Amino acid sequence: MPPSLFRHASFEISVAQPQAMAQAGGAEIAFAGRSNAGKSSAINTLVGHTRLAYVSKTPGRTQLINLFRLKNGAALVDLPGYGYADVPLAVRLQWQGLLEHYLTRREALVGLVLIMDARRPFTELDRQMIGWFATTGKPLHCLLTKSDKLTRQEQTKTLAAARRTASADFPAVPITLQLFSSLKKTGMEETEQVVVGWLGAVDQTGVAGQSVTPPAREGQGEP
Repeated sequence: MPPSLFRHASFEISVAQPQAMAQAGGAEIAFAGRSNAGKSSAINTLVGHTRLAYVSKTPGRTQLINLFRLKNGAALVDLPGYGYADVPLAVRLQWQGLLEHYLTRREALVGLVLIMDARRPFTELDRQMIGWFATTGKPLHCLLTKSDKLTRQEQTKTLAAARRTASADFPAVPITLQLFSSLKKTGMEETEQVVVGWLGAVDQTGVAGQSVTPPAREGQGEP
């Protein structure tokens, strides 16, 4: 596995509509999650940057699609958090439409990393997200975040129960799950392995229109 897939990611663009993002920009890995589930913290932990994705004490702050370019040419796409009740209904409906449009129609998207609080996985809105994404047939990987708040025994039981739920309630969806802790920085290698596998499948099949690894610049060797 290439070391540090997510390291040295750089901000590229924030948009309010998926149509504003160029399609020919390399394979995309989306990160989505309920507000306050720890999505921004998970992204920052993976990329090794404390403030690449903004971490707010006010849930629901992220209202745009934020795209970060990885060194290999692929992109990490931070989607707006969902489910924050204090956001006006009109805004919540706008975000819902934005998320559904991106998840179901984005050709460059190769997989979704869904962030769920390990203490409250598979909420109604998480299930809605899975339902939208299931229509694409693309893989979905769930990070059960804040696992440091559970005892080791609770972690084992939580992961086993979540896997049973995924298998029973979404039998046709290619879902994988793992525990993750931004505080303890655990689960990072497993996440990278999953995403590297997605990008490798893109390289082999040509999905998303191009290889995710750009050619080396003149005078430079392979990274």
